[in-house]
Amino acid sequence: MIIAMTNILIVEDEFLIAMEMEAVVCDLGYRCAGVADDMKSAMEIAEKELDVALVDVNLADGATGPDIGARLANEFKVEVVFVTANPAQLGDGISGTLGAVEKPVDLAMLKDVLAYVLAVRQGKDTEPPAEMVLFE
Repeated sequence: MIIAMTNILIVEDEFLIAMEMEAVVCDLGYRCAGVADDMKSAMEIAEKELDVALVDVNLADGATGPDIGARLANEFKVEVVFVTANPAQLGDGISGTLGAVEKPVDLAMLKDVLAYVLAVRQGKDTEPPAEMVLFE
């Protein structure tokens, strides 16, 4: 089963939100490869085999989420979706990343977003969930 082999990184500095997202990821049958709250910890986890990263914009070390997302996408070939309270901070998007969803994120939304991201990763042509803003 493809889901069981899917490794997801959560980049979020708010502990309770990170824990909730991790629980949802696991409840959906995916593997949480780790939780990072800044650039350093995200890059350490990126050395593992990752498929998807859910990345906030504002983290413990400042607004480093866009840089983290770009590095994960372009250097590590990870599918990146930003999960942020303020998607407008991302402007027209971050090179190599897929898009953004606005917090708060519930189980149904995260399920749809991850299904879409994995379909894209497998080269399938599919429609994004309504809650997701795609980047060019």
